Amino acid sequence: MTDFIQVTTTVDTKEGAQKIAEILVKSRLAACVHVSGPISSTYWWQGKLEVAEEWVCTAKTRKELYGALEKALQTAHPYAVPEILALPILDGSQSYLDWLLAETTRQ
Repeated sequence: MTDFIQVTTTVDTKEGAQKIAEILVKSRLAACVHVSGPISSTYWWQGKLEVAEEWVCTAKTRKELYGALEKALQTAHPYAVPEILALPILDGSQSYLDWLLAETTRQ
């Protein structure tokens, strides 16, 4: 296992997803954020079954940055209860992991 994680969230517009990606990368809280979509999400919200089009943001970062990254997401996110999930990166190419470390360590 590494000291790196992927953090995912979803938003309702491509522009919103790109805004989040730029905030996280410019602040060095993530080395990279992939934006993908649209996807279809089905979920319960306030007692109603909802189906919505969303975009996924997947940020690659160091585990120790999770708290600051989550705070930045909470601040920038348009949803009242955003999905923010962190998953461990078990392994990866050493050159990519070295790059990830370097880009999230620079000032």
